Amino acid sequence: MRHLRSGSKLKRDMPARRSLLRGLVTSVIETEGERIITTVPKAKAAKPILEKMITLGKKDTLHARRQAASYLETPAAVKKLFDKIGPRFAQRNGGYAQIIRVGFRKGDGAELAILQLVGSQLIKRAEDRAKRREERMKAVREGREEGGSEEQGS
Repeated sequence: MRHLRSGSKLKRDMPARRSLLRGLVTSVIETEGERIITTVPKAKAAKPILEKMITLGKKDTLHARRQAASYLETPAAVKKLFDKIGPRFAQRNGGYAQIIRVGFRKGDGAELAILQLVGSQLIKRAEDRAKRREERMKAVREGREEGGSEEQGS
């Protein structure tokens, strides 16, 4: 019987499972869009750990930094967690990550999911909008410069 045994084994022994989950959580924090694509069971196993790391990031004490550094794989992930992600979720009481199912993998048919931080899609959209706005402004400026030089030449 599995009384009081929570979490899934993911068909791995304990060190391999711990290493896998550490890598997934570190990847979500480190990546540009704060999202990764993985299988649904791995995403479900990593989500609670990711949320605990963000809760540590909100505390921003030396002890919390050391706890996060002992779990996350890179110092850059710890820095980003405490400098950017923690303050961003300061007013939120949980529910920092979400799992979005995206379909099945072609090779083995495993169900895939996106594990991402809530709000990261909004940040990405805002960056895309700003980039498109800059491109439009640049095109308008180039058009004026070309049109302005022709008028001056006549």
